Amino acid sequence: MKSCSLFNWLGLSFLQLSVVCFTSTENTVLKGVQFGGVPVVLLIDFCVFLVCIIFSIIRRKFWDFGRLALVADNEDTTRRRRTSSSKLDDHEYELVLYVCMCFSQEKIKARCGMDAVHYLSFLHHMIFLLSIITIASLSVILPVNLTGKLMSDDPGNFGRTTVGNLPEDKLLWLHTVFAVLYLALTVGVLRHHTSKIKGMRRETTRNALFVCSVPKTATEEDVKRHFTILKDFNALKCGGKSCCCNNEPQPSSNSKTLKVNKWSVSYAPHPKNVYWANLSVQGIRWYMRYVMLNFFLFLLLTFLTTPTIVINTIDKFNVTKPINNLNSPIISQFFPTLMLWSFSALLPTIVYYSTLGEAHWSRSSEQLSMLHKLYFFLLFMVLILPSLGLTSLSVFFRWLFDKEFLSNGKLRFDCVFLPDQGAFFVNYVITAALVGSSMELLRLPGLLLYSIRIVFAGSAAERKYVKQNQAYECEYGAMYSWTLCVFTVIMAYSVICPIIVPFGLVYMLLKYVVDKHNLYFAYLPAYLDHQVHMAAVNQALAAPIICLIWIYFFSVLRTGFKTPTSLFTLVVLCITVFICVSYTCFGYFKYLSPHNDAVSVSFCVIYVLHVLITLHTEPSHCFGTFAGERGR
Repeated sequence: MKSCSLFNWLGLSFLQLSVVCFTSTENTVLKGVQFGGVPVVLLIDFCVFLVCIIFSIIRRKFWDFGRLALVADNEDTTRRRRTSSSKLDDHEYELVLYVCMCFSQEKIKARCGMDAVHYLSFLHHMIFLLSIITIASLSVILPVNLTGKLMSDDPGNFGRTTVGNLPEDKLLWLHTVFAVLYLALTVGVLRHHTSKIKGMRRETTRNALFVCSVPKTATEEDVKRHFTILKDFNALKCGGKSCCCNNEPQPSSNSKTLKVNKWSVSYAPHPKNVYWANLSVQGIRWYMRYVMLNFFLFLLLTFLTTPTIVINTIDKFNVTKPINNLNSPIISQFFPTLMLWSFSALLPTIVYYSTLGEAHWSRSSEQLSMLHKLYFFLLFMVLILPSLGLTSLSVFFRWLFDKEFLSNGKLRFDCVFLPDQGAFFVNYVITAALVGSSMELLRLPGLLLYSIRIVFAGSAAERKYVKQNQAYECEYGAMYSWTLCVFTVIMAYSVICPIIVPFGLVYMLLKYVVDKHNLYFAYLPAYLDHQVHMAAVNQALAAPIICLIWIYFFSVLRTGFKTPTSLFTLVVLCITVFICVSYTCFGYFKYLSPHNDAVSVSFCVIYVLHVLITLHTEPSHCFGTFAGERGR
């Protein structure tokens, strides 16, 4: 009985799973190795990490890549953030790591903007969350898994550390309860994070309005006269204790000409948050552009979703036959995880250019669209499809809508709980932590583009121009989605395979240090709305929910549908999904939301009066937005 594995308990043969699951048993490339190849992958990734760190230090010491551009962009507002020679002194070089770890929030805010503060606060809360989960998983769940007798007692057997080593007994209750506790803990930590987000309205210009659908024939004088006529009347009417925001506004002599009944008015975002050139793309033209671009993007990524397609194609041509007998962890674990990381690193570039083509009016909406799309595709590429043994979204949809879904679905979910799957994702998190973080520190795509532009520059003036214009703003949508993807992988397997959690904590620590360094020394400040940061919080809640789904299906496969553990997990899962859907789609259960913010009704009256009062004191600032809108 000790040599039995999970699929033997389920009454399934190893041949059945090898046919269904795209795992190590189907390919000649992927073969089982000692402890899932984790020690070897860790050693190789650490060596790559050291090489990248050394190269990064050398580049910072002898090359001014990224510095002169920051000086040129910010010298008017920050009085030259770098030294006059655009080179950091030796003392600052020696304290780079100390700077990344210990710089205060005020310095980060002054140099990188409020969005960097919120992003780093998010990472800080993720580190705190994973620290607690690491202690719980290693001190409670891992010893419980090791007490099982379904796997062999060989210390090199990775399956002994997974939930598949447990027999059919009450110990499964422990994993279910911990999955629920992880969900509650995630909500609590995220709620604390959003409660600390203060002053988010600093992205809106307090004395300016963003007005859409103003006729092209309208002049600035017509708009100013319209508000001047109504200023005194509406200010007196709204001066009491009751709010008049929902009342019908009084017309003026210019209302019909300006077509004010078709206006859409909102707070004006920060001027640097607006793509002024895209304001002319509107209406059906914008929606057709949006639908077509995303349709082709979805079509492309449907058939090219995971790198397992490449591995499968190579294996069919017997390319790997000479190395079949090597059974090396480098071949079986390092290269597949490195390939998965490389494909997931390429995906943001494809999504980024498709999002640019959508012609969003603001950088906030652009980053929000990138966050949602990239997280969706990364989640399928990295977690869902490899876990289910599927190669692409097209195969996933064929399996999902097949008439034999129920009969084959049981075999598919068996793939999630194979020991090799847990080892694969542990190796992926290690690769993302060491190789991924070091590559982000190098910023190779920007370095390559910078080198090409320098080579083709024809004069010293052109080379100086290239240096001054090669820095770019931080893409928070891509950074959030990448971080959330790895966080979801960690949480999804935190109970099934607790070994993954400490490596996930290492990933988040390195991510925090590297991103703090890049935000301070490499990227330009961004000016985004709070929706981007709040959307990241919503996406983070998917991680513990997927963990509950994995635990539920394991309980069903191991003990049956009507057992107490399965029913309890199903009830908690249904309640959680119901609350999330109700909040997202209908606005209910806001008091349970991680977004711990409240809006006072009196704020509406105060803001309206403030805008009306400042019409004469700051006319150019107020109506500059109207002029920009009128020119669409």
